[in-house]
Amino acid sequence: MREAGTLFGLRFLHFVHRIFGRWLVSFCLWPTVAYFVLFRPTSRRSSQQFLHAHYACYPTFWSRPPTLWDTCKHLYVFAQTVVDKLLSWSVEINADQFRVAHPERIDELMADTRGQLIIGSHMGNLEYCRGFMHRYRDKLINILVHDKHSENYNTVMQQLNPDSRLNIFQVEEFDIPTMLTIKNKIDTGEWVFIAGDRIPLTGQARTVEVTFLGRTAHFPIGPYMLAQGLGCPVKLMFSYCDYFAPNKPVYFEVETFADRVTLGRADRAVNLQAHAQRFATMLEQQLAHAPYQWFNFYDFWAEPTT
Repeated sequence: MREAGTLFGLRFLHFVHRIFGRWLVSFCLWPTVAYFVLFRPTSRRSSQQFLHAHYACYPTFWSRPPTLWDTCKHLYVFAQTVVDKLLSWSVEINADQFRVAHPERIDELMADTRGQLIIGSHMGNLEYCRGFMHRYRDKLINILVHDKHSENYNTVMQQLNPDSRLNIFQVEEFDIPTMLTIKNKIDTGEWVFIAGDRIPLTGQARTVEVTFLGRTAHFPIGPYMLAQGLGCPVKLMFSYCDYFAPNKPVYFEVETFADRVTLGRADRAVNLQAHAQRFATMLEQQLAHAPYQWFNFYDFWAEPTT
């Protein structure tokens, strides 16, 4: 899906933030949310679909079934996250804002000089993970993305800080030379981030079926095939900001996934499905207490096209 925002609109938000601060930017986001709720039915329906799936699995989180107001809140949190990504290279987050779950895992990870494959998701803000490790822990992060559909957003990011596009690799250009480059980065102790929750451009052939929020969904196998090729430790990272809480804390967590992923030949398909299911389960555990942080605004449980 191509971006809905205009280049002018993104520049305007940055101007408002620079002159008036975040409070006015937050106010300006509500008309944007109203637009998406009223005129972007795919986004509205996918939000409602996800929130109701969450309610069915975790009713104790909710005091009532999700309503259209919850969809507004969902899209508002997404809009705030987009703003945070836009500002992340020009406005530093205070390290005191981070609420780190299991800090001993961070210390252990930082003491490990080996390269790491980090599997993230479209939950929360992966840029917090990148910023936290790069600024406060001095780690070089490389990210595998597909964001050519977000040309306006990328243009503004590049203009605000040219370094924001450093170490970004487009997934559809992930050929043998790129793979060798990534392997070299891992061998020199750098980290590589990849998302594990979105159907790849190549379609269903590169996915497996897993159970997610009580329903069958398709998750990609790419992260685990990449992990086997890199032969490095694999971690999961989750980070998000609670925009409705005082002082807007940023929650940050690292989970160990595998010291090394080995798929084998005879049971390759079974192992791929098991890894994808484990990731989906760990992702769901994070979403259990943060449903507004889910940012896959399409029919996530639909049968993908080939």
